[in-house]
Amino acid sequence: MAEGSGEVSLADVETAFRKFAVHGDTKATGKEMNGKNFIKLCKDCKVIDGKTVTSTDVDIIFSKVKAKSARVITFEQFTQAMAELATKRFKGKSQEEAVQLLYGLIAGKEPANVGVTKVAKVSAVDRLTDTSKYTGSHKERFNESGQGKGRSGREDIPDTSGYVSSYKGQGSYDSKVKEDE
Repeated sequence: MAEGSGEVSLADVETAFRKFAVHGDTKATGKEMNGKNFIKLCKDCKVIDGKTVTSTDVDIIFSKVKAKSARVITFEQFTQAMAELATKRFKGKSQEEAVQLLYGLIAGKEPANVGVTKVAKVSAVDRLTDTSKYTGSHKERFNESGQGKGRSGREDIPDTSGYVSSYKGQGSYDSKVKEDE
């Protein structure tokens, strides 16, 4: 929703709260939010503008609304924090109007993954198993269609015929022996 779009339901804000609460934490239930995700929500939803509200302000308000020994806040504590941030972010507006404007920034938003490494289009396995790119002795293990040759492609099977590899009269021994007799 755009800034100043009128009434924003608390359910929309709670949905955004739950999405940010579970972001980056596989064990999170969505009922409580840690400080890192609270700051991420404020940055992604443009609550932090760098002038009137900074990340330090957000951190201080988070510490103020959470319980002394806790590391997380509930949705009720989140709404208290937003009420404090709203008066700071929208100076000159009434408390209710400022809170509604702030909820307008948050409602319907999801955590953005900016600066995350992109997944390669072609997987590494495809690159590594592409037999057309093999060279040297590895190239000999596959035929033109990429199918493996089996044992003959892996091992040099020795010629046990008894002849030197380039001998032209190979296999003619028996006939020569019979001629001599």
